[in-house]
Amino acid sequence: MEYDKNLCRDIQICYIGGGSQGWAWKLMSDLYLEEALSGTIRLYDIDGEAAKANEIIGNRLFAGEGAKSQWNFVTAASLEEGLTGADFVIISILPATFEEMRSDVHASETYGIYQSVGDTVGPGGLFRALRTVPMYEVIAEAIRAYCPKAWVINYTNPMSICTGALYRIFPEIKAFGCCHEVFGAQRLLLMAMKEELGIEETDRHKLRTNVAGINHFTWITEASYQDIDLLPVYERFVEKHYLEGICDKVTDFHFMSQNKVKFDLFRRYGVIAAAGDRHLAEFVPEYLKDPETVQEWGYALTPIEYRIENKKDLNEKSMAYASGKSPIPIEPSGEEGVVQIKALLGLGEIVTNVNLPNKGQLEASHEIVVETNALFSKDSVRPVMAGALPDRVALLMGRHMQNQEMILKAALERDTQLAFSAFLNDPTVAGLRLKEAKELFTRMFENTQKYLPDYPAPRL
Repeated sequence: MEYDKNLCRDIQICYIGGGSQGWAWKLMSDLYLEEALSGTIRLYDIDGEAAKANEIIGNRLFAGEGAKSQWNFVTAASLEEGLTGADFVIISILPATFEEMRSDVHASETYGIYQSVGDTVGPGGLFRALRTVPMYEVIAEAIRAYCPKAWVINYTNPMSICTGALYRIFPEIKAFGCCHEVFGAQRLLLMAMKEELGIEETDRHKLRTNVAGINHFTWITEASYQDIDLLPVYERFVEKHYLEGICDKVTDFHFMSQNKVKFDLFRRYGVIAAAGDRHLAEFVPEYLKDPETVQEWGYALTPIEYRIENKKDLNEKSMAYASGKSPIPIEPSGEEGVVQIKALLGLGEIVTNVNLPNKGQLEASHEIVVETNALFSKDSVRPVMAGALPDRVALLMGRHMQNQEMILKAALERDTQLAFSAFLNDPTVAGLRLKEAKELFTRMFENTQKYLPDYPAPRL
């Protein structure tokens, strides 16, 4: 593609959560392989040492041979310093510590409630939202003050509520949430094409998929490749594999999935559940009754102890990369952040799934952030009209959409009682007696109270 190299020579990116050892390293790798962009990335993190390590890692990487672009990494001492003059803002933060996450995921197990992820719905998703929204209020106000015209890419969960908070605080913000869960469903469609039709295609972007729903509970209602309707193809594929399941991608055991939940939902509703099974099960908790049920459905619970141990490994890698003892691995991440940035700069167009406030792209009565396709072009993100979900799916979705509205309102107003009402309305909590629900809510509130200073203690 022809492009004006001068136009993209001095891109200014502020990375909030710049000490990240996941998304930040993926971004570095993708930029290393991208020749059309160059500029500066200012890394802001409340963990200044982690941000400084990424500054060293990034500058070491781009000083080496083979980089297709030039990027300078600097650590920002404040949000103001990081955001001032930014063209793009990337947000990927961990709201609180692993101790709070331990409560999110495991406190409910005493009451027979299991959570495979605990960052979007269920008791864990709710308390993570209550902690995170106040942080996003500060971020949104800072963006309004220091770079109001910047494009903002959110990677933090709970995706819908975080993105919604940005718009509630700064309605004119240009923000969208990015999630890669739909990509796995698209890879399954490619597998189905190969197995059922003998068509080998490796580029999921050549599929046409209509995406509709909310983050981590997203659905593909139409799918095609050239002139081929892929839903009947996928149906045959599912009928062959729904009993034993099938992996679309080799992954760590703790994130493993045989896609059996996804296949079962397709057989029940006739449209493709487009998130990973670990997320889907939290929205439809009959798949998540206990560890034995989880094993039966072929996916894994991800305990916080695993994340703690993994964090130790990442810290060791960070030190090795920063010191030069280990080479920094370079490979395409499969994420679309860099492609989206290019499109917003006028370097081509892309249609992909993103999270945006519902302005009619999804036919639903709830005014929340929804996940559909959108067209990215120069300084523009335009949602694609996804239409309505099938009635039975819409009924399933309605409870969760209502809850997201209530949770965001409760977080913005610091309304603990409303938060408890949303807690009671979650399907995972529905089986508890009221006394048990009050006990669990109070315990989880106390476990994370350090990050809820403005919320009144629950009076239940």
